[in-house]
Amino acid sequence: MVDLATDWVGLRLSSPLLVGASPLTDDLEALQACVQGGAGAVVMRSLFEEQIVAEQLGAHRWIDSHVDMNAEARTFLPESDALGLGSGPYVARIRKLRESLSVPVIASLNGTTVGGWIDLARDLEQAGAAGVELNLYEVITDMSETAATLESRQLSVVWSVVEKLQIPVIVKLSPFYSAFPGFARQIEQTGARAIVLFNRFYQPDIDLEGLDVSRDVRLSTNAELPLRLHACAILSGRTSLQLAVSGGVHSGDDAVKAIMAGAHVVQVVSVLLEQGPQKLASLREEVRHRLSRLGYTSLEQARGVLSLNRAPDPHAWERLNYARLLESWQPRPSIRSFR
Repeated sequence: MVDLATDWVGLRLSSPLLVGASPLTDDLEALQACVQGGAGAVVMRSLFEEQIVAEQLGAHRWIDSHVDMNAEARTFLPESDALGLGSGPYVARIRKLRESLSVPVIASLNGTTVGGWIDLARDLEQAGAAGVELNLYEVITDMSETAATLESRQLSVVWSVVEKLQIPVIVKLSPFYSAFPGFARQIEQTGARAIVLFNRFYQPDIDLEGLDVSRDVRLSTNAELPLRLHACAILSGRTSLQLAVSGGVHSGDDAVKAIMAGAHVVQVVSVLLEQGPQKLASLREEVRHRLSRLGYTSLEQARGVLSLNRAPDPHAWERLNYARLLESWQPRPSIRSFR
């Protein structure tokens, strides 16, 4: 029997399969099924600072603007601070999940101001989250913004949150950094414990019939996995940060690939949304079966065996592989016949 236990940011998990941040984490019964199927931990959906601010402003505009309209207004309208605004509902959700699940519950946070990041992160820690995942997701539209200023701002956020919290801080990154290994090294220097590779960039589409911008959410496929494997393999064994792969894990083999590239855990979302929480149990068995067939008795033995530091041909992860891939490509028979 293959031992699937793994260490993740100081937590001993029974499995490397984590339920990633998504609306699925609002469904307690689904999460309980995932845990029963072998999920090692649960990452809650992200708490967005701008949504909290919008709710607070809306409450102020609707309630406070009516309070002094007549002498009796204060007797039938509550003040806005009497409502469950701010991080309250999210904090209550953390506590509920902690009481109901037998695995660690990790909070996810996406802020917009340094003060907001810190204050909200403290709320999540006090609610009992086992760790906080900082989702550094920014869409830059300002043409005066440079990569250096963006990275400096994000590093300042991570430094500030790590300094204020006692629980592990995990940083979820996008793949869009011009020198990703160097930025990961700077994340390591902040004291963060781990990074997640990667958050998904939800790109709006164009609705030609409605002449508008559409916001359809498209679930991932395993075609997105190689980007994560590449980054993971480059960092594995070269940083003290622990590594998580998120995006493109749809089968046990996908998870094993991530582990062999150096991942400590993998986050699973889209396949659970498509096939239901019962899929997690089959993923766990697929991982165990594949590792057993490869001759491994534990997850630790397989981790990073095909990373940049340990692969039989490390050049496969480097620039030279680009030319080799192009040289090895052959057109399909139908294309040859067309020519």
